[in-house]
Amino acid sequence: MSEVPPPVRRLAEEREAARRRKDFRAADELRDRIALAGYEVTDTSDGPVLAPRVDTAPVARRSEDVPSLLSAPPSTDATVEWIVQGWPEDVVRGIESFRRHDGGRSVQHVVVEATGRSAYSWPDGVELIRIEPKAGWAAARNAGLRRAKGEIVLLVDGSLEASGDVFGPIARSMRDMTIGVTGPFGIATVDLHEFRESPGPDVDAIEGYLMAFRRELLVGGLRFDEKFKFYRTADVELSFQVKAMGLRAAVTPVPVRRHIHRIWAAMSEGDRARLSKRNYYRFLDRWRGRTDLLVSSKN
Repeated sequence: MSEVPPPVRRLAEEREAARRRKDFRAADELRDRIALAGYEVTDTSDGPVLAPRVDTAPVARRSEDVPSLLSAPPSTDATVEWIVQGWPEDVVRGIESFRRHDGGRSVQHVVVEATGRSAYSWPDGVELIRIEPKAGWAAARNAGLRRAKGEIVLLVDGSLEASGDVFGPIARSMRDMTIGVTGPFGIATVDLHEFRESPGPDVDAIEGYLMAFRRELLVGGLRFDEKFKFYRTADVELSFQVKAMGLRAAVTPVPVRRHIHRIWAAMSEGDRARLSKRNYYRFLDRWRGRTDLLVSSKN
């Protein structure tokens, strides 16, 4: 165990102590945490042995390398897609919370790992896609979208936790065929330069913490612009693609709890500003002339 990171060694020691006192539930939870850190634990007569998990899932270089299911009819009520660029425990928390409140619906969970590390141990039934980190955030999202089976597709950030039924309100909104994209966090602008939070119902964009749309839009070609290597403003750009189809972006309140957004919190202010500005100008390059799409232009 000498080459194993100290935090993983400590987890193994805690697990061994739990096993000795016959607290097998705690031992199982600690085993799962070890697996999330990328290690397998094997119990031997000489004590636990740790080894790196064997990588079995292929790694895509581009989103197009992931086989698409979009030519087949939908086969579940919803697909929920998650991206992991670190902190997998946040995504596990999110998946488990959405499963607790799925109301018996058939829900496909797709996890896209873009970490460059060994595969984690995900909850049963999760579909895993792996993509090289340098492909970027938008390519990772698109890779997962190619596997969507649900009539409704939800893109959820790992910082969110469901505290009630999210699927019901989203499904009801999606029955309104004038709505193209929806979610609980909307923003609006009057000049494409400054966006502010808006309660809606109609907004100019849905923030990517949770955004949902019908799978048929993917079949029709909706995708994130893969020049967005960083997540900021990619959600706004996708919302404008939807609005350019003549559809609405509308707020749907849902019961969710927001936790710290780890990637943002982990970055320096300089990196935040640099990457955000680059993405914003990319958005403006395409949409600066489309003030006709704004909610304020309809008033």
